[in-house]
Amino acid sequence: MGEVYLHGHQPSVLAAHGTRTAADSAAYLLPHLRRGDVLLDVGCGPGTVTLDLAAVVAPGTVTGIDAAEAPLIEARRAAARRGDARTTFEVADVLGLPWQTGVFDVVHAHQVLQHLSDPVAALREMARVARPGGIVAARDADYGSMVWYPELPGLTRWMAVYQRAARANHAEPNAGRRLTAWAHAAGLAEVTSTASTWSYTTPEQCAWWGAGWARRALESGFATQALRHGLADHDDLRRISEAWLEWSRHPDAWFAMTHGEIVARMTPQG
Repeated sequence: MGEVYLHGHQPSVLAAHGTRTAADSAAYLLPHLRRGDVLLDVGCGPGTVTLDLAAVVAPGTVTGIDAAEAPLIEARRAAARRGDARTTFEVADVLGLPWQTGVFDVVHAHQVLQHLSDPVAALREMARVARPGGIVAARDADYGSMVWYPELPGLTRWMAVYQRAARANHAEPNAGRRLTAWAHAAGLAEVTSTASTWSYTTPEQCAWWGAGWARRALESGFATQALRHGLADHDDLRRISEAWLEWSRHPDAWFAMTHGEIVARMTPQG
């Protein structure tokens, strides 16, 4: 079956993803990177994390891939703004990567496996294109770990719709807690597992996070698929959007989520 990206690539989504950095999204991986590494970034989106990783492994080369062309347009613009002519971006499918075995020193995926119907197969394919002694790394949010205050009914409704929409796509929104199990099922032997969090606790952070999701509740793949699957109607989505805005303006607003992380070292040959 074709994979469905729940968030979509609308401007409301790309605006949020375009704020990500290697420091806040791949800190667990940075100590494993070396100058000169050849790196594949799976599900690179608008490329901000990809380009940060490229700066770390320079003069090594980095390829960012995504299942759709739309986010890659912005990724290429971001590379041009940084004066990065080494990093390339192309459309490719993680379940059938167009490279021979053992090409990359590092294969990385951020917030990708949670959207796939077969994350184990994706990890096997990522491992296939990693060289012996190389690294496969992944980080995914765990939606079931998300907690917030005030506990507004509209946000509880948002989570219920999101979980059901993800599973309607045969995907797993509570991916973070499963990364280690998926890595073992994929045959990855030397696996280091960690966890980290994103939190939105200052008035500025809460205003940004809440306003972003207020827009995404109405203008994103989440909204489109919630309607398509009959999980919400337009009034439901409007109330969810209004709840995000109410939360974002509350003086006691607080939100946190856990991410699972894995770094798997490929077994050297000989």
